Amino acid sequence: MHYRFGLAFLAAGLASAVAQSGGATVAPVGGYTAAPDQKAPETKAVDEPATFHTRVNLVMVPVVVRDKHDKVIGTLKQEDFRLADRGKPQEIIKFSVETLARPVGYRTSSSDEKFGGTPGTPPLPGEAPPAPMPDRFVAYLFDDVHTSFADLARVRDAAIRHLEGMGPKERAAVYTISGIITQEFTDDHELLSAAIKRILPHPIARAPVGQCPDISYYQADLIVNKNDPMALQAAVAEVMSCQAMDPSMLSAAQSQAQGVAQQRLTEGEQETRVALYTLRALVRRMGTMPGQRMILLASAGFITLFDQQQDKTDILDAAIKANVVIGTLDARGLYTDMPDASRPSSSYTAATLQLKLQYDRDAARAQADVLAEMAAGTGGTFFQNSNDYDEGFKRLAAAPEYVYVLGFTPQNLRNDGSFHGLRVTVKPSNNLTLQARHGYYAPKRVDDPEETARQEIEAALFSREEMQELPIDLHTQFFKVTAESAKLAVLARLNLRQFKYRKADGRNNNVVTMVIGIFDRNGHYLQGVKKVLTLRLKDETLANRLGQGATIRTSFDVPPGAYLVRMVVRDAEGQLMSATNDAVEIPFF
Repeated sequence: MHYRFGLAFLAAGLASAVAQSGGATVAPVGGYTAAPDQKAPETKAVDEPATFHTRVNLVMVPVVVRDKHDKVIGTLKQEDFRLADRGKPQEIIKFSVETLARPVGYRTSSSDEKFGGTPGTPPLPGEAPPAPMPDRFVAYLFDDVHTSFADLARVRDAAIRHLEGMGPKERAAVYTISGIITQEFTDDHELLSAAIKRILPHPIARAPVGQCPDISYYQADLIVNKNDPMALQAAVAEVMSCQAMDPSMLSAAQSQAQGVAQQRLTEGEQETRVALYTLRALVRRMGTMPGQRMILLASAGFITLFDQQQDKTDILDAAIKANVVIGTLDARGLYTDMPDASRPSSSYTAATLQLKLQYDRDAARAQADVLAEMAAGTGGTFFQNSNDYDEGFKRLAAAPEYVYVLGFTPQNLRNDGSFHGLRVTVKPSNNLTLQARHGYYAPKRVDDPEETARQEIEAALFSREEMQELPIDLHTQFFKVTAESAKLAVLARLNLRQFKYRKADGRNNNVVTMVIGIFDRNGHYLQGVKKVLTLRLKDETLANRLGQGATIRTSFDVPPGAYLVRMVVRDAEGQLMSATNDAVEIPFF
């Protein structure tokens, strides 16, 4: 299933207004329209884009802490951590401990007498219990652009063996960097294995074997972007040697070397852009899945240049916000710094050959760096320098039980794209090891608050994390219309008396945004609605008429089957959010 998400789709399914409320003057979300008329109705449900006040430049830092026995520690508090940005201590203003997602069990009916309505059909005597709702989603991402056939073949076989251990509450998917092979989330082992077996290398561009000069992407960056005279001299010497040029042809050799370097740079940049784009899209895709979400990336690594550093930061930020853990496996396995046998040694002088070998070593480390960053920055594992790929996938899939997420706002941050190194320590630090995000790149642009808010709502909707900052309850009911169709009713109760309000014009003002999404048994988003409630409540209404709260009813037309219902509520005045889940199975008979 190809997936695109935006809050606009929610507006299409906007249902009825708040029960017990009338019409009102519509206020823009995140603000209010003055209406001194005390006879004006007090509530209104409207369809509006959601805009919230959000912290600007909030940097999130996942941290995994292990003891001397390599056991993950989950008992530390905010005051135990120290965080420094470029050596300067920072105030930790946001702190949470993420744990493995707990499953949400099925039930055939979640009706409640106080909500009214007809309860769902209970299971028949002797009927088999419904299949468990999946609570773990693992995406196997193969880098078929940068990885050789031999390395791909080994990691493919290991991945297929690893899939044999997939449990009944797990779903897996297969993706490739090139996008040529795709198998969406399923529990069908045969489909997954068949997709993996079809994966082959698909480089965007590669220099022909024996081409002169043989310039790598790493060396091309040194020549074109960094104006490294040694790198250019090595390429020129290679041209003159392999084409038997005399010293009078130095200028022509230099032009040829620079031309090939520019070509390699363009090709390498495109391959890296494709890799980052695919990874960013998959993080976004994974953010739509409930429960625990992991990406297992098998790659030979790829080099990211300065202009691509912000893209890496954006991927890490998106993964952290969506609770997506990225585990990385270096598909090169156990490798050495031996010379490339495909290179014609006669094309190099001894000095040039040594320089080329040094570039190869530096490039190999740079390729591994991006894999290490993605793992460390999201709480995942980086497995490298080993041919035991079975053990590699095993370690990657074993997400840490606890991940601390520290948030801070850099002071006087310049939008210059510069790198900021981070250092995290704990007290006491005896016999403890930390895995944390190494740093971040300052933005080159000012974030759009509306876009930031949209992403915040999206992340909350597609997470299964329970949040209880606002007093809400979620209940579901269903009744069969025909053998092939049913009505799924979602009833939300909001205790509005406990919300925060801004007093103006004799009214209690707030804007509440509620989003409800329906997901199938494999965690795929099906449909949803969004309601924006503009509240201008009189004192007597808030104190007396609301009673135990307001009930909002929304219905969906669905076929029989198993569903997860997710509700997110956010208010503008208190800037608080709650989110809750409910699972229901509508029988086919």
